[in-house]
Amino acid sequence: MTTAPNRIGIFGGTFDPIHLGHLIAATEMRHALRLDRVLFVPAARPPHKSTRHVSDDTHRLAMLRLVLTDNPAFGISTIELDRPGPSYTSDTLAALSTMLAPASLVFLMGEDSLRDLPTWHQPDRIVSLAVLGVATRPGVVADLDAVFQAVPPARDRIRLVQIPLIGIEATDIRRRVAAGEPIRYQVPPPVEDYIRRHNLYRS
Repeated sequence: MTTAPNRIGIFGGTFDPIHLGHLIAATEMRHALRLDRVLFVPAARPPHKSTRHVSDDTHRLAMLRLVLTDNPAFGISTIELDRPGPSYTSDTLAALSTMLAPASLVFLMGEDSLRDLPTWHQPDRIVSLAVLGVATRPGVVADLDAVFQAVPPARDRIRLVQIPLIGIEATDIRRRVAAGEPIRYQVPPPVEDYIRRHNLYRS
């Protein structure tokens, strides 16, 4: 008797900081897409965010470890932090597909990212390496026909997942910290404490 290869979700992002929206999305998508595990992959130098300062890798990785290590269904891959150059999703998926073979990969993204997929580096290669698990986002509706027209191989490779519409964003968390506003219940308590102790997002 043979068993089917594991299904592993690949959840990329800056996670600056990781917040409850990330954790809810990962949990819901793991259930809906029947994933054996979800790997969080912090980006080192995301090309689409090149104009924004991204917190030091050590801080973002430390916050991830604070909240993920007690969940055996979640893991962390530092593949992008360990690799020089821009963090291209296509390169990451190619490397992970080799490292994790014979597992099948599901790349997890928000509906806003799906809308922008045609502008990503080698989008055809991305959808050839992984099915796309796409979480709904508040106020965002991706034009699937436009995506399919720009990236034909994406047809039949997208799985939309309805998740609770939690309007928490890392951008707003950073703004709130800078303004001295509360972030409790938007990030896990260890992350809130870490941000305070290390004086992140103040300047």
